[in-house]
Amino acid sequence: MSRLLVVDDEANIRLLYSEELSDEGYSVETAATIAEAVEKLEQQAFDLAVLDIKLKNESGIELLQKIVKERHDMPVILCSAFSCYKDDFSAWLADSYVVKSGDMTELKEEIKRVLAKKAQRRATGM
Repeated sequence: MSRLLVVDDEANIRLLYSEELSDEGYSVETAATIAEAVEKLEQQAFDLAVLDIKLKNESGIELLQKIVKERHDMPVILCSAFSCYKDDFSAWLADSYVVKSGDMTELKEEIKRVLAKKAQRRATGM
């Protein structure tokens, strides 16, 4: 069972993602702030993180940079209501970028694709 960390400042989004992704067979932890996410990352191992970009007064891009620096083997999917961040060079550090939608099909497909890519990298030693 893959372990996912979902970071979003909106409680209803965290609840929706947690329930939907748990139904898909993932073990899901959620965090509302960068500090909470960092604390969970220090205490537990995750296979993938789904990060919102706008976290009240914080930036998910900042957390993305920290994860890439300290846990370069953990893929990250940025999930934002704003497609304009796709052009931000910092966002290119993420393994994928999904625009938030009430239909979670794209996010679920990207999670499967990114986790499969991670498993393939491990199998081939790359």
